Amino acid sequence: MRSTWRTLLATLDPQVLRDIALVCVADALVGLSFGAIAVSGGLDWTVPVLMSLLVFAGGAQFAAVAVVLSGGSAVAAVLAGLVLNSRLLPFGFAVSDVLGRRWRTVLPGAHVLTDESVAFAMRETDPARRRAAFWVCGLALFGCWNVAVVVGSFAGRLVRDTDALGLDAAFPAVLLALVLPALSDGLLRAAALLGAVVAMAAVPFVSPGIPVLLALLGLVVVLRRRDPEPAAVPEPCEEEVR
Repeated sequence: MRSTWRTLLATLDPQVLRDIALVCVADALVGLSFGAIAVSGGLDWTVPVLMSLLVFAGGAQFAAVAVVLSGGSAVAAVLAGLVLNSRLLPFGFAVSDVLGRRWRTVLPGAHVLTDESVAFAMRETDPARRRAAFWVCGLALFGCWNVAVVVGSFAGRLVRDTDALGLDAAFPAVLLALVLPALSDGLLRAAALLGAVVAMAAVPFVSPGIPVLLALLGLVVVLRRRDPEPAAVPEPCEEEVR
């Protein structure tokens, strides 16, 4: 296992490893916030800990806990998590080459499949680097998130006002910093802006998680404006010329 991990690390560029480490730090801060919010809201510490181990979906976990703490049923909490995580289905197809077809890689790969692990995998064009980026990011995030949730769960017994810490703002801030270089492309910038406007406009009217899915409408800009490459015109042969 150690040799496999060292091989994965050696495959990636140092800059990629630094970016993954930065995301892990931000993810750990959000995990601390999640554990503290869940326990300070009245849940037993085992709930966020087991949820993190078995579900491992930060946004869906926040949504489910929010439903329960607001008085909603367990069914409503599960549905909220499913709606928010529905975006991962197309992500799975996008990195199918990384996961392969064997159950021993598909099952653990599906468990650590997140926005971040998919994003880092799709940044690479070389198959070996794609695979390394996915697994290094996914496993590192899984470890950091679960350790942070355990610490946050015990800290939640001491912290009364978890909103005052503002830890939940760290994660989107880091993701924004990683995305900014890609926004130098005018077409992608227009798509991102349209998606953000659609999501923000939908927040007051739909359930949590839906605005994220509606933001995908911003991709319409890319699909409509990107002209297909012109087909090559075959040169006439000598017989046709004659």
